Amino acid sequence: MSAELQRISGATHDALNTASQIAMQYFRKSVSFDIKPDDSPVTIADREIEQAIRILLGDRFPGHAIYGEEQGQSSGEGGTWVIDPIDGTKSFLLGNPLFGCLVGFVEDGAVQAGGLAMPALNEIWYADRTASTTLNDEVCHTSPCEDLSTASLLTSSPDFFSADELAGFEMLSNQVRYRRYGGDCYTYAMLAGGWVDLVVESSLYPFDYLPLVPIVEQAGGVISDWQGNALGLDSGPQVIAAATPQLHEAALGVMNKSV
Repeated sequence: MSAELQRISGATHDALNTASQIAMQYFRKSVSFDIKPDDSPVTIADREIEQAIRILLGDRFPGHAIYGEEQGQSSGEGGTWVIDPIDGTKSFLLGNPLFGCLVGFVEDGAVQAGGLAMPALNEIWYADRTASTTLNDEVCHTSPCEDLSTASLLTSSPDFFSADELAGFEMLSNQVRYRRYGGDCYTYAMLAGGWVDLVVESSLYPFDYLPLVPIVEQAGGVISDWQGNALGLDSGPQVIAAATPQLHEAALGVMNKSV
């Protein structure tokens, strides 16, 4: 690992730990919230976490750009940090522990490092392009599943699909062994950990998924948009992740037949 990537790794871990500490100060407490123009909630925890991470990253990498869910994108050079302070704010408000904090670093059009904190579960997931994905510093791998008929499939909610997208998801669901709902960002961690084989989502923004790209890929999985394209800062709302390249190709084939 280069000295620069070591600095990025250290900053990512520090940002995730800071996010976890702030989140747990408010979790399962009476927290007021506002409704944003996209009809999603935002809490004081979301705002405090993003602000704290922006200060941390700004101190260590003053030239870098930052793209966060709550404060938008700042200009910079040498790379872009991507922040989702609380992924799964509705889960957070409902006392559901499956909310997470996401931090990633994008440079030269690719996600070079990404981290996911699950504060209520006391988990830190991390990956960069030099090594395997880790869960609390323990290496993890995706499952060896290659066949749709034996695969398990997760999505956060069918409410996030348009009518056409839901038809494709249903077509894929009919060919897998199990389908379950819920999990937000944790669905991708479950895939990286080898417990789930497929994740299909829509209605997302780049900050919802870019930090998860290396976590999936460095564990052995494949993640892309629904057309099989690599994910970047300009990618759209559709994401599909699979435990193996073979399973990814099979799932894409089914989804694209429905279009």
